[in-house]
Amino acid sequence: MSELRLIGKTQDGNHLELVDGDGAHYLIRLSDTLRATVNQPRLTSVAPVDAAETMSVKEIQRRLRAGESFEQVAREGHISVDKVDRFSGPIMQEREYILDRARELIMRKDVHRTDLTFRDVVLAKLAARGVNTDEVSWNTWRLVDGIWHIELHYPNRDGNGVATWNFDLARRALDASDDNGAWLIDEDAPARASTPGIIYAEPAHPSRLDELVVQPLSVSTPSSFSAPTEDALNEPAPIVETPRLAVIREIPTAADAEDGITARAKVPSWDEIMFGRKTEETPED
Repeated sequence: MSELRLIGKTQDGNHLELVDGDGAHYLIRLSDTLRATVNQPRLTSVAPVDAAETMSVKEIQRRLRAGESFEQVAREGHISVDKVDRFSGPIMQEREYILDRARELIMRKDVHRTDLTFRDVVLAKLAARGVNTDEVSWNTWRLVDGIWHIELHYPNRDGNGVATWNFDLARRALDASDDNGAWLIDEDAPARASTPGIIYAEPAHPSRLDELVVQPLSVSTPSSFSAPTEDALNEPAPIVETPRLAVIREIPTAADAEDGITARAKVPSWDEIMFGRKTEETPED
């Protein structure tokens, strides 16, 4: 196939003049089809690779900053992992920068008044327990409120231990967010959220049935032991009356009656509160 070189338009303007390598000249008529093909924008007939992609670069970086993996972002955005990686550079550098600021945070001083950083305190605590500090891994991502979540993975007897902290870059403050994180920096464990509950006073309420404890039978000598009858096995378990803090009315004494008192209020004793029975009265001297 010979390659043709364009010379230009003919004098009448209706043709294009071309020449090949041997010097032979050729003419091409300037038809409407040729004009439309030449004037068409470059590669408009080829669909762009990312034409069906819906996730923007800003959204990709936002998800990476929030801790999502490359594969998860690519799967949810219907894009390739290569594209995610193409825009991940600034975000991964930012996350590494946050880790460096957190790890170099001064936590305390040792006996020689030398500054101990967050990294020093954590690795020293792990090394004292026989953990190979070369096998620990750090990770971080930003939470919705702007606080950075710091996560540390380290080998232990169960396979893998995890400790977490919250790092406020603006205040340069680091707080443990789980028990392992508190232990590694010698802080009190974070308070656990208490959930409200309802305790019903009625002893027959379904929520109180688990409180009934079945006492085991005391086994005596074989000669005196008798197996329980079928009727006894089918008898329902006795319902234990729940002790209540209630006011008990007593008959007033003669002296009270002279003063016009017709009834007296008595506070229940500790045995009545705890065991539901009345204590025996001691005789008066």
